[in-house]
Parts: sequence; C-alpha cells; structure tokens
Amino acid sequence: MKNQGFMKKLGDFVLGRGFYIVLFLCVAAIGISGYYLLQTVALNTGSSTQAGGGASVTIPDQSVQRPVTPVVPSTESNQPKETLEPEVVEQTQQTQPDDPEPLADAETDQEQSGTVSDVFTWPVSGAVLRDFSVETLSLDPTMGDWRTHGGLDIAAAEGVQVRSISAGTVTQVYDDQMMGTTVVVDHGGGLQSWYSNLSQETAVSQGDTVEIGSVLGTVGGTAIAEVGVEPHVHLETILNGTQVDPKEYLD
Repeated sequence: MKNQGFMKKLGDFVLGRGFYIVLFLCVAAIGISGYYLLQTVALNTGSSTQAGGGASVTIPDQSVQRPVTPVVPSTESNQPKETLEPEVVEQTQQTQPDDPEPLADAETDQEQSGTVSDVFTWPVSGAVLRDFSVETLSLDPTMGDWRTHGGLDIAAAEGVQVRSISAGTVTQVYDDQMMGTTVVVDHGGGLQSWYSNLSQETAVSQGDTVEIGSVLGTVGGTAIAEVGVEPHVHLETILNGTQVDPKEYLD
C-alpha cells in the first residue's frame, strides 16, 4: 500500500512541477552541448593555417639610394694622342704577325710580263701528219669523216722523247679517255701546251718546273681517237682558253 502511494505521489509530481524540472534539465543540456560545440569550432579555426603558410613579401624601399662608385678621371685622357702618318700605318699593318702575307699570283705576273720564255722549239723532229684546223673541216683518218682538228699531229716513232716547247710549269698529268696520256705545261702569259698520245709512264709530275727542251715523256699509242694515224705526238697550244695554231710559236 505504501509503494502504491509513493508511486502515485511521484507521478503527480512529474505531471506537475516535475515537468518543468525535466524541461530545464533538457535546456541546460542543450546549452552545455552548444557551448562545447562553439569552443571546439573556435579552437579549430584558430589553429588552422592559411594557404601558402606564413610567407610574406617585403617591398624594398625605393627611396634608398644605391652607393655610387666614384669615377676616377683617367690620366691619359688629357694627353694628346699620337697620330700616325698614312705610311707608318701601312707599315704597321704589314708587320702584324696575325695578318696573312699576300701570295704572289704567278699567273697574273706572267700575264703582265708575257710568257716565261719567248723561245720555242718543236716537241719532236718529224713531219706534220695533220695540221691545226678549227675553222675548216679536215679528213679524220681514224673516223673517216670531216671534222675540226685542234692541234698538230707530228710524226715520231714510239719511244721517241717528247720535249717541252718552252719553259714553264707542269700543271696536269692525266689519262684522257680519247687522247690518251696527256701532259699540260703552263708557260705563263695565258699560254699552255698540251701533249697527248704519250706513253703511260711520263718523265714529269704535276708541279714540276721544266725548261725549253725538257723531256716530258715518250711517244706512245694511247690516243684512241687517233689510232688511224701513224705514231705521232698530238700537240695543242691554248692561249687564254682558246685553241691557237702551234705553228704560230714553233715557226
């Protein structure tokens, strides 16, 4: 009976004043929870760092003047500069070790003074088998037709020595497909002499200096284009790139 009376009183209390106590406790619990929540948010916000860290940019003070290095006047500026005469300047330039020395143009000197020698001789002693003819046609014994001939075919037996018609320098020694073994001698003044149909073994090499009558080689049979002609040496003279009659010099 007593328990039933206690429970009835407790129920009446809860339905009466107890309702307000419970409501107060709930409000207090919500307030406390809100307080702790705000504290947590505040702490997290204060401890977070901004993007980029704590870097900062310091702008220099533009008003600060840089130290100026004093300019020391040159003691040579007030002294008069030495003026070289044109002749002295020219001599100075010529004696500079780094300047290449001008090379003498042998062909130019020879053109101004003419050929190395004004004396000429025949390359071999023999009859002229075929004359120089570039303006009119002549019969070609090998081809059997009429065509020009840019040199002299001078008869000589195979093995006979072929001599330079004048002094000069050997500029070429080569084997021509049509005219066989050929030696070219530069006599200066734009004049060259060409000796073809020689034996394969020559007596000179490119760069050799020869005198009038120097042996260049021997008569051979290497010129395919002139196999129809008896043994001979084919001689051409070229003046400034143009074929001329060798007899103009030999006669």
